[in-house]
Amino acid sequence: MDLKQYPMEYYTFFITFNEGDYYTCHDLLEDLWMVEKDNYFLKGLLQMTVAIYHYEYGNVKGARAMMQAGYEYIQPYRPLYWGLDLDHVHTFMEQCIARIPADIDKVPFEQVHTLPSFPDLVLVLQEERQ
Repeated sequence: MDLKQYPMEYYTFFITFNEGDYYTCHDLLEDLWMVEKDNYFLKGLLQMTVAIYHYEYGNVKGARAMMQAGYEYIQPYRPLYWGLDLDHVHTFMEQCIARIPADIDKVPFEQVHTLPSFPDLVLVLQEERQ
């Protein structure tokens, strides 16, 4: 039996995401999405990583918008797509959206630590048979 193959950037995305390098995740997913513009699964993951990056740098408004957009994009692909448990990602995104302050648009980088923390998320690629 052959295991399903994905683009190398997708495998690298898992590593960089779990290392917390969300900027690189954005680049990897954007490269994939530019080739597959109709793949809103990739766009949803892209928006999620951009949201985390924005939040870590104090752009609360941008994080809120990107996380909500990403959340909406992944819904049709649940529960499992491209070997990723999207129900797990869905829960993470819901928790993030709930924690992002609604009354703040931006905080200086020096005050980012005062924002509510996002929960931890470890992404695991599951074997998916062709």
